[in-house]
This record gives sequence, structure tokens and C-alpha cells, in this order.
Amino acid sequence: MVTTSPPPPKEVVSDDKWEDQDTTRRAKWWYSTFHTVTAMIGAGVLSLPYAMAYLGWGPGTMVLAISWCMTLNTMWQMIQLHECVPGTRFDRYIDLGRHAFGPKLGPWIVLPQQLIVQVGCDIVYMVTGGKCLKKFVEMACANCTPIKQSYWIVIFGSLHFFLSQLPNFNSVAGISLAAAVMSLSYSTIAWAGCLSKGRVENVSYAYKKTSPADYMFRVFNALGQISFAFAGHAVALEIQATIPSTPEKPSRIPMWKGALGAYFINAICYFPVALIGYWAFGQDVDDNVLMDLKKPSWLIAAANLMVVVHVIGSYQVYAMPVFDMLESLMVKKVNFPPGIALRLITRSAYVAFTLFVGVTFPFFGDLLGFFGGFGFAPTSYFLPSIMWLIIKKPKRFSLQWLVNWACILIGMFIMLASTVGGFRNIITDASTYRFYT
Repeated sequence: MVTTSPPPPKEVVSDDKWEDQDTTRRAKWWYSTFHTVTAMIGAGVLSLPYAMAYLGWGPGTMVLAISWCMTLNTMWQMIQLHECVPGTRFDRYIDLGRHAFGPKLGPWIVLPQQLIVQVGCDIVYMVTGGKCLKKFVEMACANCTPIKQSYWIVIFGSLHFFLSQLPNFNSVAGISLAAAVMSLSYSTIAWAGCLSKGRVENVSYAYKKTSPADYMFRVFNALGQISFAFAGHAVALEIQATIPSTPEKPSRIPMWKGALGAYFINAICYFPVALIGYWAFGQDVDDNVLMDLKKPSWLIAAANLMVVVHVIGSYQVYAMPVFDMLESLMVKKVNFPPGIALRLITRSAYVAFTLFVGVTFPFFGDLLGFFGGFGFAPTSYFLPSIMWLIIKKPKRFSLQWLVNWACILIGMFIMLASTVGGFRNIITDASTYRFYT
């Protein structure tokens, strides 16, 4: 009797798929580590001490720890759901959404949240890249003529007009690896710099003095900043799609191994930066802790340059699925022929859009809070739990059922609170801001 092994998993045909995408899957488990690190550890880590300043030692540490545990759980769920139907791979968040919520409702639930995460990240990274590039040049060349921050954001954004022409996810692997190394490096410099500097004179860990209403909104915004720091889920399935899968070794095994590595790196970056940064500067910490560190100047300048390199990679990791969607939309709806012209027009238009918004609204901390609540809380905190309940149907009141409902309720509170707080703070800060400075 001849036995045949089951066929390898097939791929769900997505409306958002590149027409000319190379479908070969050759990524190793460590690819998922540095792609996830690049997607997750970014601008958010430098704002964690600022979030701690509004939350305080106890609540701030608790929210950070709960977020780390919750999002590790939802990351595991997404990795397991990638091949939850035998013989089928859900290579896009929207594909899994269609399976969980239905072909009509799924895209409306998943796609807006995912786009908010991806486009929101890219806008914030434009601001972060420009700010850190400005800081680097000012520290490296003290006698140079100062240039407006808006111009630095434009200089940073201009690079992406070229990098965005790289064809697919695999082609940005080298950039993503460099970005992951940089994220670990500048996070280490941030907390080590704070530790060596020691506590500033008359440091205070008291809650900031402001009106009760303003303080409440700032706390809501701080929750959004923390949720922004756990943003890798929006591209988790796209990352897993690059890993080969066989019945003997499904892709969830190496992907989970890579995700654990990424979360370990996440922990050794996030917790020291948040706790030591707050310890050093207290309630007066800046919304980007590197801005508070002045000496040694060469090291802080290097850290700012590392941030620039990292957000270059992060921008591309989040932009690739958006490019995918835009190009597919142009081909299907406008009958635009696939090719270099399509790539040049759609990707350049997207880069120009994120650049314009970043230059116009560079409220770094408030942008983190707003986008963190509106997009990151659903995709990272509770949408995977909802899909797990629908697809896996755990027994009611079992531990798994209770954990998922806890994630849903906590995630929805963070989404509502931080969205309101971030939006209100943008309006408040805009009243004192001079545009295009």
C-alpha cells in the first residue's frame, strides 16, 4: 500500500495581493524575529518614560507588564490561526478577518484598523526620523546653521521615495535586520545614558500639576502611547507568510520561535527604558527621552542616528502591505497595467501623503496616543481574541474563554480612552503650535 503525504498548505487568494509578488517562501525563524522587532520596537519605546510620568510608578509598571503579557498571548493566537483551516494559509490579516467574520463583514472590521496602524505608524515615523536627524546634525555640527524641523522631516521622507521602489517584503530583509539591531542599540543607550546621568536635581515623581480634566485626558493619552509600543500584530501574518510550511513542520513553529525571540528583545528594551528613564527625570521627562540626554554628546548623537536608521526600516515594513493594497486596487478598479509605472505612481503618492501629514502635524507624543488607541489597541489587544473565540470556540467560562474576554474588555477600554485623550491633546497642543516651523 502506497501512502502519500498530504499536500502543502494552499494560500488564500486575497484581493490585496501583489500582482507580481514572488510567492516563494524561504524565510527562516530568525527572519520573523527581526521583522517583528522592527515592526514593534520603534518610536514608542522612547516615549514610555513620558507615559510613566502621567501614570506613576505602580500603575505605569502594571500597564506595561499587562500589555506585554496580553499582546504576547494575542501574537500566539494569530500565529496559530494562520493555518487554523487544514491545508489553507491566511497570509493577510484581512484574509483571517474574512474567515472569522464573513466575506462581507470581515474586511470592514479588519481593514480600517490595519490601515490606521500601518499609515499611522508611517506618519509618526516621518516625524521621528526628521526630529532625530535634526538632533543628530545639531549635536555633530554645533556651528552649522540651524534648519527648520519641517525641512528635516522632508529630507528624511525623501529617502523613502527611493526605498519604496523595492518590490516586496523579502527585498527589505536587510534593511529590517539593520533596523532591529539599531532598535536594541539605541534603547540600550537611552536607559544606560539615564542610569549613568543619575537622577536630575530635585527630581519629582509626583503627578504632574494640571487641571483634573486635563490630567485625565493626558492619562488616556499615556495608555495610547503604551499600546503604540506593541504594534507588530498588524503585519504578523504578512511576516509569517514568508516562512515555508509543510504538514511535518507548519509555519507556526518557526514563527512562534521567532516571536518569542522578538518579545524577549522587546522586554529588555521597553522595561529598562521606561523605568530608568522615569527614575532619572521624573515628571519632567520629555516625550522623547533621548532629547533629555545631553552628554556624552557623541553617544547621544549616535543614538539619534540609530533611531533614524531604525525608523527607515520600520517605515518600509509597515508600508509594504499598503503598497500591496494600493497596487491591487489600481489594477482591479482602474485597469492600470502592472509594472514599474504602477509602482512608481502609487508608492510615491503614498510616501508624499505620509510626508505631508507628518510635516503638518508633528505632535509626537499626542500622535502616538491617538494612533495607539484608534488602531493599535484593536489589532494588538483584542481583535485576535475575538477571532479566536469565533474560530476556536473555547468552552464558556474556561480559562481560555475568560482570558480572551479579559483581553477584549481591557483592549476596548484602552482604545476608547487613548483615542479620546490623544485627539483632545492634539487639539490643545495645536492651539499653541506654529505650523511648518
